[in-house]
Amino acid sequence: MQWLASVSVRRPIFATVLILCVLVVGLVGYGKLNVDRFPNVDLPVVSVITTLRGAAPEEIETELTDRIEEAVNTISGIDELRSTSTEGVSQVFITFLLDKNVDIAAQEVRDHLATILADLPQGTDTPVVSKLDPDAAPVLFVAVESTRPIREITELADKRIRQALENVSGVGQVTIIGGRKRQIQVFLDPNKLRSAGLTASDVQRAIVAQNVTAPGGAIDTGPRRLVFRVRGRVSSVDAVNEIVVRQAEGHPILVRDLARVVDGEEEAESSALLDGKQAVLLSIRKQSG
Repeated sequence: MQWLASVSVRRPIFATVLILCVLVVGLVGYGKLNVDRFPNVDLPVVSVITTLRGAAPEEIETELTDRIEEAVNTISGIDELRSTSTEGVSQVFITFLLDKNVDIAAQEVRDHLATILADLPQGTDTPVVSKLDPDAAPVLFVAVESTRPIREITELADKRIRQALENVSGVGQVTIIGGRKRQIQVFLDPNKLRSAGLTASDVQRAIVAQNVTAPGGAIDTGPRRLVFRVRGRVSSVDAVNEIVVRQAEGHPILVRDLARVVDGEEEAESSALLDGKQAVLLSIRKQSG
């Protein structure tokens, strides 16, 4: 590099022009660099989500989380093992060393979990093994706020706004947060059940059995083939009230004789606020790949 220093000393104008050219080229190149706030990076983190409905956190810890941790702890290349046990849900997060292939790590976790599936408590859902995907993080939130009831806002956000957003190029998934969908609720009266000699399970089975749509077979009529379906779904709250639970002494016992049926909303599992007011939030994730 001595020759460059010698030339720069003898010809300062040439050196100045050369530096300016390099500076201009660098600025132009910097302006054309691609920027991705959410780059596609495979992090060596695998999560195991297992649910057991109705179980207390202590039961989840001993019956699910501890057994899962013991099963996966023997996998090579583990850097950190974390877990969270809440009501009905066990979450185990396995962080591997950076040189570990995340696809191989996820398959090894599945293989080790397969050895303990038979030992899990009855009613446990199959553990869901997934890789940590940076693309799964929301890139945009859209809030919908109105003076209307939260059920109507949820219906609008789900049926119109969400479907419109999912048709936009680059949008992968839209999740609703803070919404409460319509739910037909049946509030049973324990005294009426006891006097009729029935249980809550009897009412549940009657509603399920008489609220179905099933195939009814097909009939060939010469050149045509007719397919039939048995339509037995209830269409209103009044129809739920008229469902027969049991025949007793020549007269039917209806749902309305045992319970109060309400056209209500599902229980809130999440909440969203906009300027202190209740709203519905749409979480938008970009399309993977």
